[in-house]
Formats: sequence, structure tokens, C-alpha cells
Amino acid sequence: MVERHGRFTWYELMTTNVAAAATFYANVVGWRAQDASTPDLAYTLFTAGNAMVGGLMELPEDAQKVGATPRWMGYVGVNDVDAAADRIKNLGGAVYVPPTNSNIGRISVVADPQTAIFALVDGQKPGQQQSTELDKPGRVGWHELLAGDWEKAFAFYGEFLGWQREDAEPSQPDMYLLFSAGGQTIGGMFTKRPVEPVPYWLYYFNTGDIDAAAERVKTGGGRILEGPFEIPGGSWIVRCVDPHGAIFALQGKRSQDAIERDPVSEVSWSTEWSGISSRGRLVTRPRG
Repeated sequence: MVERHGRFTWYELMTTNVAAAATFYANVVGWRAQDASTPDLAYTLFTAGNAMVGGLMELPEDAQKVGATPRWMGYVGVNDVDAAADRIKNLGGAVYVPPTNSNIGRISVVADPQTAIFALVDGQKPGQQQSTELDKPGRVGWHELLAGDWEKAFAFYGEFLGWQREDAEPSQPDMYLLFSAGGQTIGGMFTKRPVEPVPYWLYYFNTGDIDAAAERVKTGGGRILEGPFEIPGGSWIVRCVDPHGAIFALQGKRSQDAIERDPVSEVSWSTEWSGISSRGRLVTRPRG
């Protein structure tokens, strides 16, 4: 049995237009939307093939009144939500939604000491937990923290969830940290740029052709914030915002024709991201 403590096991989009969001992500990522509402909660499931990936629900009115905007939230599996919620407060974090039973298990919405929001969950059914095979189509393949201070952030997550620091490659800048859970590298973190207003978690959805997916984002009313940029291993990424303001990212392959039509993508990375690569190092390619 795979140890789920410290791993991202569920993802949830809270938005202001559930029907439109379901259509948008179905077109962009290829997910299917399946109604899973209960008498107490209107809820939609996103599935990739036969696997559940995450959920979709209306952003609560109370949250909107205090300034909350549409967002993606990742759930990290823990062995005891109640104990974990108490511990996060002792480590300098915050509990926004105290431990409560929900349609996906016992949950709590929390924030790290630098205010990046995520959620905790235990008691999930096996079918609700994302596979540890992060490269599968339609899955969430990477988890990235834009922190106020990545060194302090990693100290917190290492203490709280047991995450381990991955050894840096010689060409990898020290400003970007790869981390693992249960022996598997699942994401990275770096100190956010001044243009980013607050620390937050960014989730990368696996897709096929990155250029085609980016066009679907724009056709569906979303925007491309940055990219496409190449990452180690030959994949490419784009950072996006959906029509209602939720930020997400895509990663996939790119055709040689597209690369040749856009020869400065890799160089733009250095300007836009101050030399920080979303997968651990800057990738550059000589022109021509």
C-alpha cells in the first residue's frame, strides 16, 4: 500500500461559474465532468479516463465577501487531520477551515507561515486518490510553491510533512529547490518575484501538444501568462489563467515546427523569470 502522508492526493477548483469552468477544462485538458452532488453540496468531479483527478464547486458567498477569488487548491494526505491542524498552528501556520467531514474525507483548509493556502485530508477512498504516476495524461504532474522565502518555506514543510530536499544538479541554480515525498520527486519551490502579490501553490496539468493546449486556453476565454518554455526532459510549460481568474499551468510536448517558429522562448525565460526554471534549471538553446 502506498504511503499517502505528505503527498498531494486531491485537487479542487472553487470558482464563480461551475458550468463554464467545467466546459473550459474539458476542452483544454480533456477532462470529463461528472456530477457528484449531495443534498448538502453541489459538487462536480473531474476525471481523466477512469481516474478521478479533482473536484469543482462554487466559491462560497462568504468567501467572496471577504475577497476570495477563484483558485485551485491542492489537498495533502495526512494520517490525522485534527492533529495536523493543531500542529500547523504550532509551526506558525493558520487554519482557515477547521477539521470537518466532507464528501472526500475529513479535511481542513490551512496556510503555511507565509500564507500559501492548501488543504489537508485523511480518510479518502482509494478511488479518490490521485495515482503516484505523475506523468499520466490529464493528471497533475508537478506542484510548485511560489514562496515568500523558499528556504524558510522548505524548513516548514520538511518539519510538518516530512518532505525531503532533492540533490541539486550541477547546472541547477540554488534559488530553486526540488522536493520529494515518500521517495518521489513531486515538485519544486522558489522565492516568488515581486510581481507576484502573494505566495501560492501552482499546479501543472499534463497535456499533449502544448501549443494546441495554449490555443484552447485562449479560445476558451483564458489567458497565457507566460510560455511556452522548455524544461529538462524535453517537455514544455505554459502558465495560464482561466476565464474566471484561477491560475494554473500546463505541461506537454512541442513540435519541431512550433519550436522553429518561436526561437526565443527559452531566452525569454531568463528575462521573465529572472533565470528561474519551473523544473529546476534554466534551459537555453543557441539560436539557429
